[in-house]
Amino acid sequence: MPLELRQNLKLTQTLIMTQKLQQAIKLLQLSRLELEDEIQQVLESNPVLEDSEIQVQEKPEGDLSLEAPGFSGESEPSQEGAGENGEAKSSQEEWDWEGFLQDRLMPPPMGEYEEREALPFENLNPQKTTLKSHLMWQLHMAELDREGETIGALIIGNLDRDGYLRAEVAEVAEELRVEPARVEEVLAVVQGFDPPGVAARDLKECLQLQVRVLGTPDPLVLAVIDGQLNNLANKNYQSIARELKVSLEKVVRASEVIMQLEPKPGRGFDSEDVDYINPDVHVEKVGNDYVIRLNDDGLPRLRINSFYLEAMRAPGQLPDGVRSYIQKHLDNALWFIRSIHQRQKTLYKVTESIVRYQQEFLDHGLSHLRPLTLRQVAEDVQMHESTISRVTTHKYVYTPQGIFDLKFFFNSGINMNLGEQIASESVKDKIRQIVHSENPENPWSDQEIADLLRRQDILIARRTIAKYRGMLGVLSSSKRKKPGFRRKSTPENQAH
Repeated sequence: MPLELRQNLKLTQTLIMTQKLQQAIKLLQLSRLELEDEIQQVLESNPVLEDSEIQVQEKPEGDLSLEAPGFSGESEPSQEGAGENGEAKSSQEEWDWEGFLQDRLMPPPMGEYEEREALPFENLNPQKTTLKSHLMWQLHMAELDREGETIGALIIGNLDRDGYLRAEVAEVAEELRVEPARVEEVLAVVQGFDPPGVAARDLKECLQLQVRVLGTPDPLVLAVIDGQLNNLANKNYQSIARELKVSLEKVVRASEVIMQLEPKPGRGFDSEDVDYINPDVHVEKVGNDYVIRLNDDGLPRLRINSFYLEAMRAPGQLPDGVRSYIQKHLDNALWFIRSIHQRQKTLYKVTESIVRYQQEFLDHGLSHLRPLTLRQVAEDVQMHESTISRVTTHKYVYTPQGIFDLKFFFNSGINMNLGEQIASESVKDKIRQIVHSENPENPWSDQEIADLLRRQDILIARRTIAKYRGMLGVLSSSKRKKPGFRRKSTPENQAH
């Protein structure tokens, strides 16, 4: 069969990721703070957009951007901005830009400052005391010569966030070209600073420094720190008592003293700022129904600048370059406003669907949280799963049960005896309650916790218990155990 070239016409549908579509998708997954920053950037880059809540005091009938040559806030050209022949005046005649700038650049009289309100106390941003600044202050107060202060400053500069020295003495000595014995001498001075245990090179030295600060250190406490930290971490008190040839009661008392020490002396410093969550959605119960309200507080209310709309009503009077410039930014502004509205609408619909699925949780709490997947919500709101995933990313909702990430409501299910399912978060909450109410002298093992849950019709494997326990930050039973009496109850007689 000979080969030949033919032309065929074929109609197909393809999705082209245009720049505007990419922007709309990006807006879906932005958090509230990121959305505010994005809106502010667009306001600065697009002259057609403006914030409708910004009022200009000089001309109450319109914004400053509307008071361009020949136009006011009305639909027709203003009479004040037109000459005798009806033509627009020049910008110098229409607006006194020099006076406008002079009013804003010149400081007001001194008397006006007295009438201003002081900044609220919570808005002040005091300088935080860091670990290094706290130590440097003590270093300057210490009686050291200039060489000693230089060595001490280099030692403090090589401390990590936990307060441990991460440089060798030989490295410091080589850097400053001094004797290692001199570095050891200054290091001993720094280790005497507050907080106790700072500038230690390992955990053992850190704990030893803190014990010395307590005064008259117990020899048994020092012996446990010196060679029994591994057994202490595993709560293996019997081995410690056997190796040190002391009674179990003395080992327990020594371990209680060690547990009161701080393994990370720098923990109290260099703490990060607290991030306060401003929920994107509020869900409140009114009567027997739940009302959903989007939180728009603080978001600029966008609108199109009237001056450019008036200018586009007579495009023939504008040069081609000016007309295309305005039209381009006008299209981008309209698409941006439409994308913001679509984002808010999608967020509302997804939250509404989640509220329908999780109404029992809103009524009764975490134990009634239902298993939920992205597919269920996507089918309910007639959207794609990827859209649901994007719109629930970094979004928070205020509910009668507290503030939650929208992703919190999507969790897998654990089978129950009657064929039903229970949410994994509810199972974690039950494990947390079991561990909280257990006998600390004889904690439940993973298998015993699984047996307890099985008696509550929750079918779960031991390895799943271990997985959830690790996610909750709960130690194993051997590390939770405290020396004492044996357990007298078993999963068979444990009350439900």
